[in-house]
Amino acid sequence: MAPHRIYAMSFSSVYPLYIQKAEKKGRTKDDVDTIICWLTGYTRDQLDEHVKNETTIETFIRQSPSPNPARSKITGSVCGVRLDQIEDPIMKEIRYLDKLIDELAKGKVMEKILRA
Repeated sequence: MAPHRIYAMSFSSVYPLYIQKAEKKGRTKDDVDTIICWLTGYTRDQLDEHVKNETTIETFIRQSPSPNPARSKITGSVCGVRLDQIEDPIMKEIRYLDKLIDELAKGKVMEKILRA
């Protein structure tokens, strides 16, 4: 899918997919919310507002109040694409989130996911 098409999708359309992926592996919505808030700096109330308002993914990323500086420690690949090779800053942030949710679904402990 072309980046501009992904950017126009609402965050509320992918958020339940993150939760579903986590829950299939015995993790929780709370775990997903913890990861999203850690990565973006949103509070849970702000996260809920973006979901409710059907904010686009691009806007959700661009308006992140305090992107976590430790996100640069997120490495590896998502969908066969190495994170360190993604040049588009919005796509890189989207893929960071995808990678963290993948790690959650694979059973990684939260402290390691959050690069503590």
